[in-house]
Amino acid sequence: MDVTGANQDLANQKREPKYYLVKRHILGLLGDFETGKPLPTERELASSMATSRWTVRQALTELVAEGRLERRHGSGTYVAEPKLAWPLQMASFTEQAATSGLKVETLLIAAERVRATSEIAELLHIEVGSSVHRIERLRKVNGSPMALEQSHLSAVHFPGLARDLRQVGSLYQVLSERWDVKVVEAVETIESAPAPPREAKLLATDTGAPMLLLSRHSFDDRREPVEWVRSWYRGDRYTLVARLGFRD
Repeated sequence: MDVTGANQDLANQKREPKYYLVKRHILGLLGDFETGKPLPTERELASSMATSRWTVRQALTELVAEGRLERRHGSGTYVAEPKLAWPLQMASFTEQAATSGLKVETLLIAAERVRATSEIAELLHIEVGSSVHRIERLRKVNGSPMALEQSHLSAVHFPGLARDLRQVGSLYQVLSERWDVKVVEAVETIESAPAPPREAKLLATDTGAPMLLLSRHSFDDRREPVEWVRSWYRGDRYTLVARLGFRD
């Protein structure tokens, strides 16, 4: 037996926070539970592991943030569905979901005209105060709310867009069929942010829950800006995947 190695492992365990040891123990238990099944209560877990409910709650909170568990208000903590592997590519949400064999549903939350702020005007190459379409859509995947998107497009360049979108459903399809505009390039940034109250409610998660905030600036084949969109993605349900190639 390697006594030195055993002593080092023991020292490492002593340095680990107690909730982390509880977290690892709970992870070991998840193999005995099917997706969607409830875990024992905090009190039961604390009793079985001879620790405090506060320690158990801290471990569960991290596992919820990582997407391994989900909390249902007034019901308990459940084993979460596996995260979706979401490719970062130039395609509409509907197209990407269909490619992955997922059932997607889009709910139109708002479609209105607003005045362009200085930021939006610069991004869309229009005058400050110009009329802009603000389109907000809630995306559901396999019945669960997964993303909230808010798009801005020039109302001068795309008159009647909201009406056509209600009839067709796919923004990129409307742009292609009515105006022969195809999005071919985009600059996208990704950051993490806590869920604001309104977004959390629409996405059926907790206020302050970890979210992925995506901002996309899209262009057509003439390098003219088409759309500026900000999307809130549930951080506990997505794994973003990018295919990279080496370039000298």
